[in-house]
Amino acid sequence: MGYIDEVTKDLYNYLPPLTGKDDLDVFWTATLQQAKEVPLQPERTEVAYPSKHVKVYDISYNGLDETRIHGWLIVPTFLKEASYPCLIHYHGFTGSRGEPSGLMHWAMMGMAVLSVDCRDQGGPTGNSASYSHGFLSNVASKGVQNKWEYYYRYVYMDSLKAIDFACAQAEIDPEKIIIEGGSQGGAIGMAVAALDDRPKAALVDVPSNSNIVSRIEGNHGAFGAVAEYLKRHPNQTDLVLDNLSYFDTMNLAERITCPVLASVALKDETCPAQMYFATYNRILSEKEIIIYPFNGHEGGGERQTEVKLAYLAKHFGDWFE
Repeated sequence: MGYIDEVTKDLYNYLPPLTGKDDLDVFWTATLQQAKEVPLQPERTEVAYPSKHVKVYDISYNGLDETRIHGWLIVPTFLKEASYPCLIHYHGFTGSRGEPSGLMHWAMMGMAVLSVDCRDQGGPTGNSASYSHGFLSNVASKGVQNKWEYYYRYVYMDSLKAIDFACAQAEIDPEKIIIEGGSQGGAIGMAVAALDDRPKAALVDVPSNSNIVSRIEGNHGAFGAVAEYLKRHPNQTDLVLDNLSYFDTMNLAERITCPVLASVALKDETCPAQMYFATYNRILSEKEIIIYPFNGHEGGGERQTEVKLAYLAKHFGDWFE
């Protein structure tokens, strides 16, 4: 048995008790219906871009509560195809849609690329939602007092509606959707794959939002804000943990039907590998995980990008012929 096999063997048996409530499916059915009823109102404006081999659009659409979600759409026009597969990119915590140059490797693969903001983070997207209580430190503790107001309820639906936007574009083949992201973006990828059957694969790295109670207990990453909140409001502990259970990807994992390519890093103290295995071990669809034994939250970085490109070429090669 090699080193990685030896140090990870227990991870593949890690199955902490699920925390999902009896009305989990009812909650998400109602949330999905609410999102469906919000008019998308997609907009796109071509921007001047130095490369003449792609077209780049500044885009926006309505999120769950009609907050305008901003993003980039990149179309690899150099291929001169009638339609293209589309990769939807979800960014990490406090990040943004990024810059088009950071997405060009996907376009060079032959895919349209849609990169969207999470509301209230580092991009131009604001937040129109109202909250009945305050929060501390960061948005991971925003709305913890009410599952219908919780921040990630909005983000998961905003991100799912990105698929609606992609499928509404004439250049995109709605039967060829891939979702991808790291950290927070990996969590969103897991949630969207669980709540929507349109993605054909989910590529997720060092994912967050898994085994959330343990994340709070260990003060790991963004969920340290929830621990800080509960320091000040210990009487709300059961309420808050119950509310967060609806957004824990381990409680949604069995709903995923598309293939999943994941990666984790064993020195990651922000999103510990063990926390994600609580989700990974419950995925019933085709799955594969890459483990970086000495990396931290940066994960596999560019090396993992190469793994993802090779994965797409192997499993979806006919898309790029």
